[in-house]
Amino acid sequence: MTELARVPCTIVTGFLGSGKTTLIRHLLTHAGGRRLAVIVNEFGDVGIDGELLKGCGDAACPDENIVELANGCLCCTVADDFVPALDQILAREPKVDHIVIETSGLALPKPLVQAFHWPAIKSRVTVDGVVAVVDGAALADGRVADDLEALAAQRVADVQLDHDDPVEEVFADQIACADLIVLSKGDLVDAGGLARARTEVEQALGRPVTIVQAARGEVDPAVLLGLGVGTETDIDNRKTLHDDELDHDHDDFDSFVVALPEVADPKALAARIAATAEAQNVLRVKGFAAVAGKPMRLLVQGVGRRVSHHYDRDWGPGEARGGQIVVIGLKGLDRAAIERALSA
Repeated sequence: MTELARVPCTIVTGFLGSGKTTLIRHLLTHAGGRRLAVIVNEFGDVGIDGELLKGCGDAACPDENIVELANGCLCCTVADDFVPALDQILAREPKVDHIVIETSGLALPKPLVQAFHWPAIKSRVTVDGVVAVVDGAALADGRVADDLEALAAQRVADVQLDHDDPVEEVFADQIACADLIVLSKGDLVDAGGLARARTEVEQALGRPVTIVQAARGEVDPAVLLGLGVGTETDIDNRKTLHDDELDHDHDDFDSFVVALPEVADPKALAARIAATAEAQNVLRVKGFAAVAGKPMRLLVQGVGRRVSHHYDRDWGPGEARGGQIVVIGLKGLDRAAIERALSA
C-alpha cells in the first residue's frame, strides 16, 4: 500500500537550451486525464520557464500546480527549496497524479535523486524516471552547446576557471543519471546528423538507455511518464564526475537580467541577440519583449547564435509592457557590453 500511495516524479534534466520547457509544455497539453504538477528550477532572477508553462490552457495542470524555484540550482539548494515545494504540491486538492521536475540547465540530477531517500519524503514520492533532453542539432556537430569553440577560447583566457570543461562536465553528469534520453530539435538536422547525434549520446552513456527523437518537444506522454524505474534505488550505480564531492557550485557561470525597451522589429532584435551572443560567448538567452503597436508579448529564446521568437500571449490588463532577457554564460561575461548591445 505504501508503494501505491507514493506519487511518481519525473525529473527532466538537460543542458541550457536543449528543449526541456518545450517538452514539458507539450506534456501538459496532452496529459491524457492525469492531474499534473510541475516544479520549475530557474538559474537566474526571472522565472521565464515557469511563465512559459503557466496558462497552457489545460485543466490537468492549473497555474497553482506550477511551483517556481528561482534561488539557484536545485541540486545545490535541495534541502532548502525542494522539500517545501514538494510539501506544497502534495497538500493540493484534488491530489496530483504525477509531478514533473524541470531542473535548471546547470543542475546535476544525482543530488536531487538522492534526496528521495530522505525520511521526510521517501514514503510519499518516488522517481518514476530521469529524462535527459539533449540538443540533437548541436550533437550532430559533435558539441553539447551551440559554440564550444568560443567557450574553449574563453576558458583559456580566464585563469579563474577551475573546471577543465564545465559545460562537458554538466552534460556528462546529466547523461549518466538518465533513464530515457530525448534527442531534441530533430527538425533542425537531417538523417545523417541525427545518426551522428545518437552515436554521441550512446558513447557518452556507457550503458543501455532508450533514446527517442523529438521535434518541437512532441513526445507521447506515454513514453515519458509511467517508466516506474524508482531511480533513487539505483542512483548509487549511476557514476558521475562529482561522486567524490560533497557539494559543488556554479562559480564557472554568470547569470543576469537585461531590461529591454520596446522594440520596433522582432527580427532586428533577434539579429542583435545573435550577434551579441557570438561576440560575448553567451550560452543562453531567454525572455520577453514588447513590440511597438503589437498587443501580444514576444517570446525570445536563444542558444548560442541560434535565436527564435514568436508571440506567445496578449499582454494582460494593466500589465507593464516591459521586456526582460535572462543572459547565461561562463564566468567573466562582460555584463556592461551585453547590456549596451541588447538595449540599443
